[in-house]
Amino acid sequence: MEKKNTPLRFFWHYLRAYKIQLLVVLIVCVISTYLQVKAPEFMGQAIQELGNYVGTFFTTGVADNSKFMEILMWMAIFFILISAGMFIQTIMFVGISGKSTNRMRIGLFRKLEQLAIRFFDSHNDGEILIRFTSDIDNISNTLNQAVGQVIGNVALMIGVIIMMFQQNVSLALVTLAVAPFAIVFAVIIIRKAGKYVNLQQEELGDLNGYIDEKISGQKVIITYGLEDETIDGFVEYNEKVKSATTKGQIYSGMLFPAMQGISLLSMAIVIFFGGWLTLNGDIERTAALALIVMFVQYARQFYQPLSEISSQYSMLQLAFTGARRVAAIFDEKDEEERPNVKKIDRISGDIQLNHVDFAYNPDKPILKDVSIDVQEGHMIALVGPTGSGKTTIMNLLNRFYNVTGGEILIDGTDIRDIELASLRSNIGIVLQDSVLFSGTIRDNIVFGKLDATDEEVTNAAKLANIHDFIMGLDDGYDTIVSDENNMFSVGQKQLISIARTIITDPSLLILDEATSNVDTVTESKIQAAMENVIKGRTSFVIAHRLKTILNADHIVVLHHGEVIEQGDHESLLKDDGFYAELYNNQFVFE
Repeated sequence: MEKKNTPLRFFWHYLRAYKIQLLVVLIVCVISTYLQVKAPEFMGQAIQELGNYVGTFFTTGVADNSKFMEILMWMAIFFILISAGMFIQTIMFVGISGKSTNRMRIGLFRKLEQLAIRFFDSHNDGEILIRFTSDIDNISNTLNQAVGQVIGNVALMIGVIIMMFQQNVSLALVTLAVAPFAIVFAVIIIRKAGKYVNLQQEELGDLNGYIDEKISGQKVIITYGLEDETIDGFVEYNEKVKSATTKGQIYSGMLFPAMQGISLLSMAIVIFFGGWLTLNGDIERTAALALIVMFVQYARQFYQPLSEISSQYSMLQLAFTGARRVAAIFDEKDEEERPNVKKIDRISGDIQLNHVDFAYNPDKPILKDVSIDVQEGHMIALVGPTGSGKTTIMNLLNRFYNVTGGEILIDGTDIRDIELASLRSNIGIVLQDSVLFSGTIRDNIVFGKLDATDEEVTNAAKLANIHDFIMGLDDGYDTIVSDENNMFSVGQKQLISIARTIITDPSLLILDEATSNVDTVTESKIQAAMENVIKGRTSFVIAHRLKTILNADHIVVLHHGEVIEQGDHESLLKDDGFYAELYNNQFVFE
């Protein structure tokens, strides 16, 4: 899709797949419009024939009403065909809308899966989820209810203008006299309403983000007795949504009654001016009543579309706002790769960080001139206080972010010259906060290797020290994992995550504080599982509990984004520097 999408481009991108259906809708719309603008002519003729019939009957006592009945029959046929045309348009637009919004959701989700971690780090979950819910729902509702009507109403306005000028130029100009004022008024109100509708969606995104955050942290809120403060925060966010919504609805709500009033004013002007022309002899008196009735109908038909479009403006604006916000996601850059990247099958394990600099924001450097040399099969431990840059190095190794200075080499190749998919297929990560997905325990273990055999699953679970626990469950590996069936402790989730990593057989392993959220008993199990998975592999381990990395081949001490010490555990203790201070402060004595 083209970059810098406007809402109209966004809509057309998804609607153009249904050109044939849209063409049929357009043809039906043109026919239906013709029938609608022709109907007032029959009404005028019917009134004229009725007048002739009444006059002839009172004069002679005998009159033929066949012409009048014929006109009534044609009116009935026209109205039936108009209703049928509207039904066909509605049904077809419902189908087009359903298919289009389905493709939008799939396209949006596919796009999210292609975005870099930077995007998710800079957008909260509620802000992203509202694109799938409120924004696309608004688009769907508008396509279902408003777009077909807007197209039909615009066509009707054009048809009415043509028919009016064919019948009588003077009355046509009078009928359209107040139209410029109506359009100017509508433009002013639309701009005001648009400002607050856009603001409404932005505030709604913030509110969803707040709700998501508080629901996720509900245990903490209850623990500290912060329910009232949390409610106050919600009320504050909700007040902003209410304020923007109310202002938007007030401005949008002004359009419909204003257009209705202008329509009534126009009909009054038509009746007055038609009578004046009749009295002055500019219109034959025998045809005057029919012509005036016809133009009263035209005035209603001309301003009715303006009224209907105005009444649907709020829905249209929400759809355009939703399209703009969803299109903004598509304008985000995908993860970028250099041209002619190299595909690798297996990492031997030699890694060098050469004078690496990195900053999430240009004015706030995180890593400064970091150099680390890692030999194949060695375990490298990264230690240091919070914010020293440990996790950032993990992000760079997996290319969640790219270095802003220096280079990272794997087997002598800059990782930016390695294909992302093949790089990441060789790296296994166990995060501090383990994540289990809906499905069975087996589904979670094979997540990184969908074609794994039952034997591979069992072996991975055994190496992760979680097999016995799984077999103790009623359904074993087929036990369902879901929000409603949350039977696992933090440690058990972590062990399942380790099994998930083991089964992929990674060349390079990254363990990001994998034991920081568990008790000492579970920690020993996780530590044993980590030793199983680390064995024979190059690994990076982040640990706040220094006793878990005493056997590391190399320890790198970071402080304020710089490497201040390097060596093994014994040599660093002898240096009696920052590492020794950290170690002694934790009272870790073996």
